[in-house]
Amino acid sequence: MKSTAKLSAIGAYVPEQRLTNQDLEKLVDTSDEWIVRRTGMKERRIAGPEQFSSDLACAAVKDLVARYQSDLHDTDLVIVSTTTPDYGFPSVSARVQAAFQLKQAGAIDLSAACSGFEYALHVANGLVTSGLHKKILVIAAETMSKVTDYSDRTTCVLLGDGASAALVERSEENGAFLGAYMGADGSLGKALYRTGLSTVMDGAKLVDTGKMIQNGREVYKWAVKTVTTGIPELLKNSGLSIEDIDWFIPHSANLRLIEAVFDRLNVPMDKVLYSLEYYGNTSSASIGLALSDAVKEGKIKKNDRLLLYGFGGGLCHCGQVIEWNA
Repeated sequence: MKSTAKLSAIGAYVPEQRLTNQDLEKLVDTSDEWIVRRTGMKERRIAGPEQFSSDLACAAVKDLVARYQSDLHDTDLVIVSTTTPDYGFPSVSARVQAAFQLKQAGAIDLSAACSGFEYALHVANGLVTSGLHKKILVIAAETMSKVTDYSDRTTCVLLGDGASAALVERSEENGAFLGAYMGADGSLGKALYRTGLSTVMDGAKLVDTGKMIQNGREVYKWAVKTVTTGIPELLKNSGLSIEDIDWFIPHSANLRLIEAVFDRLNVPMDKVLYSLEYYGNTSSASIGLALSDAVKEGKIKKNDRLLLYGFGGGLCHCGQVIEWNA
């Protein structure tokens, strides 16, 4: 089905507090040289004690409104991707709906971990293109620091907090969503999880700390294989070749992983955008943060074709090709 939805605005927010590699050297047995060599990260942003995912989400929406002078009064749905909601319920999306007094808007949270922003964009495009909705606010907001074990040096060096927001609205002439591809392998769920009501998965007892647990080696292998094979499928679904893409924006999980993927695809790294160097891995917020920064810096131009690809917990993945016409 041809898309009749466009991405008309982007916004982002990161907390003020920085957690540098030098700060981490004081917490665990690590070093700036080791972290940069293994991940490409130099610092992350950390939410304050009284700052939660809904606060970051609202700040990202405010940035979107300020940058594009967007009118939200006729927004008819709010979709928030988050793995770190303030509460079991009410949802983060409902808190955003209330904060902006979007009285006519529905509100749903979507959980697809690091690929959540792309899943949410896919859902928004489908709802707008079908005619069920006209304007949808899509947000990815994560406070990963609140579920990070800062005694685990393999994961605490990776994670940061942030939020990104996008407005998806009807446009008969300028449908921006050119193609999508998604999938999941739930059998690998034990490679990346955080316990909830259940502490057993597939008959195996989970480490029940309430913090994120990751088998980095398994996730790395799955991600490289999945994204390397997924991007050609996404391009095929979009009717495009790899040369038709102006910018590639993968989930900012780890720079070495990103380099491995695009080396296999023969894509030069100067066509790849990421947000991990100064924000860390912000889960579902990372692609929106990279997109927002690139737009601010003037890298992304009107009618550029962007390939977004999220991957992570679930284990889920989702890619989108979007024509930039904000």
